[in-house]
Amino acid sequence: MTAILSASELMSELAGPRPPVLLDIRWQLGGPDQRPAYEAGHVPGAVYVDLDRELAGPAGSGGRHPLPEPEAFGAVMRRAGVSAGAPVVVYDGGLGWAAARAWWLLRWTGHAEVRVLDGGLAAWTAAGGAVSADAASPAEGDFKPTPGGLGLLDADGAAALAREGVLLDARAGERYRGEVEPIDRVGGHIPGAVSAPTTENVGPDGRFLPGAELRARFAGLGVTAEDGGRPVGVYCGSGVSGAHEVLALEVAGVAAALYAGSWSEWSSDPDRPVATGPLPR
Repeated sequence: MTAILSASELMSELAGPRPPVLLDIRWQLGGPDQRPAYEAGHVPGAVYVDLDRELAGPAGSGGRHPLPEPEAFGAVMRRAGVSAGAPVVVYDGGLGWAAARAWWLLRWTGHAEVRVLDGGLAAWTAAGGAVSADAASPAEGDFKPTPGGLGLLDADGAAALAREGVLLDARAGERYRGEVEPIDRVGGHIPGAVSAPTTENVGPDGRFLPGAELRARFAGLGVTAEDGGRPVGVYCGSGVSGAHEVLALEVAGVAAALYAGSWSEWSSDPDRPVATGPLPR
């Protein structure tokens, strides 16, 4: 199963014999709650899921968006109508980061049939898709999380991967270089990590570049689909945009692990080393 689908493909599946469960994951970093936007209009049948409250645990030493407890996440998914044997499609407002976080969590906890709507709600409406203000009330699902479906790194694992494989930093280049740091304690990057802003994986409309273009981009960063012996990992600020880069790598045919704590966890410990500048040193 592909990791993404187009708005026209979603329309066809919703009209077919096996329509997917829809999750609306609209979210804005540091911005207002997006539930009012959901209530004003969403893909018909979609259930709103709050990233900060339901797709993350409490902020702390593990970072700004640590992973939720698997059982708590499972309860949220069951409430949203997610079942183990039914397909799921997640979307957000168009940036793709929040939807990718939900995609990653579902895949990590063992759901095999989850995809991201490429381009999000903006792509849906641009394709002529209807929106509804009616709140969805799905039947309770039966999904039970089994963690381990995707690679997960802790701080020590990320440091080792930067030495022994390829560790991609999905944040903006200026944050990687340490020129600015608007959120965390200190700027810079994990020593050995390679700068790979996730914004460069999509076009102006927020949709992913074709798989061949993504493969070429990642090959230029030292990652190839054929190099099965060189592990790949990703981190970002707090494990949200990093999930989007893991998704882009999947579209490119490359399996990658996510350092979920990311820079917000790494930089909170003054004993961890910090590198600055444009090179992965």
